[in-house]
Amino acid sequence: MRVAFVGKGGSGKTTLSALFSRHLARSGEPVLAIDGDINQHLAEALGLDEDHLDAPPLGAHLPEIKDYLRGTNPRIASREAMIKTTPPGRGSRLLRLLGDDELHARHVRRVGDVPLMVTGEFDEGDLGVACYHSKLGGVELYLNHLIDGPGEYVVVDMTAGADAFASGLFTRFDITFLVAEPTRKGVSVYRQYRDHAREFGIRIAVIGNKVTGEDDLLFLKEQVGDDLLTHLVHSPWVRAAEQGRTEGESDTLEPHNRHALDVLRQAVDAGPKDWPALHRHAVEFHLRNARAWADEATGLDLAHQVDPDFVPGPTALN
Repeated sequence: MRVAFVGKGGSGKTTLSALFSRHLARSGEPVLAIDGDINQHLAEALGLDEDHLDAPPLGAHLPEIKDYLRGTNPRIASREAMIKTTPPGRGSRLLRLLGDDELHARHVRRVGDVPLMVTGEFDEGDLGVACYHSKLGGVELYLNHLIDGPGEYVVVDMTAGADAFASGLFTRFDITFLVAEPTRKGVSVYRQYRDHAREFGIRIAVIGNKVTGEDDLLFLKEQVGDDLLTHLVHSPWVRAAEQGRTEGESDTLEPHNRHALDVLRQAVDAGPKDWPALHRHAVEFHLRNARAWADEATGLDLAHQVDPDFVPGPTALN
């Protein structure tokens, strides 16, 4: 299952992404965390001790990723013809989660119990000439070509606020958790996400964060209604971890917050895996990008890259 964490900057979505990833990993389930935020802090939230993560970022290796994933697909003539939205077809290289392949071997590093991939930072060389969403192309291509099985999890810490709508990446998940503080600004992103989610049939659930009492909880219930799944209370353990005063283990997390993580896991597992919908969204946003800019940029009709006979899902591995 593919899980996205979104929310206003400072809402705690990176902290929740790390807590949930660690929670899954400690239960023995295959899990991969991906840092897709412009502020690359997920490794630190997972407990990285070093100054930086020794993992080549996806955003810096898009040409190699394209070459690998296009495989022998006859509809994709070259890496230059492949854009971030290009969907898989017959002949494409499909991925198993944490499989024995060169993409995972190159880009995945463990931070504690959790395998992690990163998109890379928005650096000085990008200023004025690129947008951060160009770096997220590696994540979009990865998810488009991933065949994740039962009991396998991908947890993505997304960009903050409405920036997540700048590409079709927001449609690539089985469920999206929106982290909201009990403030008007905290729930404003929820309203934007709710409307887009309804348009594309995307499952969303709200996680209240930094809740200090009944008034906070009542505010969230009034603002988001039945979309409120659970909430986390102020956590001295999380604050200590952020200050480097714990060993990164979650078994000392407060009982209420541990229960909230269980609720998230139950919500993820309760949802269906809709392969046709995931592929349909991938194709739709590919065609949108082709018409908007990519046909002109490549000099090709990129609608031709859509393989009408490709059947998404586990059967495609055969």
